[in-house]
Amino acid sequence: MATVLLLRHGRTTANASGGLAGRQPVELDDTGRAQAARVGERLRELPLAAVVTSPLIRCRQTLQVALPQAEPVADDGLIECGYGDWEGRPLKELAKEPLWPVVQQHPSAAVFPNGEAMADMSARAVAAVRAWDAKVTAEHGPEAVWLACSHGDVIKAIAADALGLHLDQFQRIVADPASITVIRYTPTRPFLVRLNETGELGSLVPPKTQDREKAAESDAAVGGGAGGGV
Repeated sequence: MATVLLLRHGRTTANASGGLAGRQPVELDDTGRAQAARVGERLRELPLAAVVTSPLIRCRQTLQVALPQAEPVADDGLIECGYGDWEGRPLKELAKEPLWPVVQQHPSAAVFPNGEAMADMSARAVAAVRAWDAKVTAEHGPEAVWLACSHGDVIKAIAADALGLHLDQFQRIVADPASITVIRYTPTRPFLVRLNETGELGSLVPPKTQDREKAAESDAAVGGGAGGGV
C-alpha cells in the first residue's frame, strides 16, 4: 500500500494566543509561515502522488507556502473537530468546564455542546485517510507517497487508530504544528513509520521560568501536546 504523510498546519494566531480555533478561519502567524517554509524544504525531494487537505484556511496556507506547485484537493473528512460552543474561547477558561476532564481522560464519550463527538471525528478522519490511501495505491502503485494536511486532534486520532489504540488513549500522542507523522497501511495492519517529526530539537529546550505558566496552559489544549486541537 501507499505511504501517507500527515502534516499538521503551521502555528496560527490562535495557537499563539492560547485560544481554541476549531473551525474558525484563523490564519498562520509569522512563526507558522516560517514553519511551513521549513517543512516545504524537507518535502521538496518527495514525489508526492497526491496532496489532500482540510478545507480550513490554516491548512491551505501551510500548503501554499510549503508546496506552492501542488494542487491540493480539499476533503471535509480531514477538517478539524467541531468544537461547537467552545470555539473561540481561551483554553484556560475551557479547562474549568465540567466537560474538560472528559475530553482529556475519556474522549470517546466527549460530545461538544452544539458540536461534534470526538468519536465521530475519529471515525470520519480515519475513513477519509484510508479511502485516499486505497485510491492512491490503485492509481499510482504500492510505492506511492502522498500527503494529507490536517489538524492536531485529527492526526492524533489517525495515529492512535494505526497503533491499535482506543480513542481514550489518543491524548498520549503529540502532533506539533508543522510536524509530520507517517503511516503505511497494509492488508493486515498499519505501520506507524514516524511520529511528530519536525526535524529539530529546539522545542525540547525547557522554557524560561516566566514562560512556563503560559506554556503549561498551551500544552493543556483540548488536543493535548503543543496546542493540539487548535
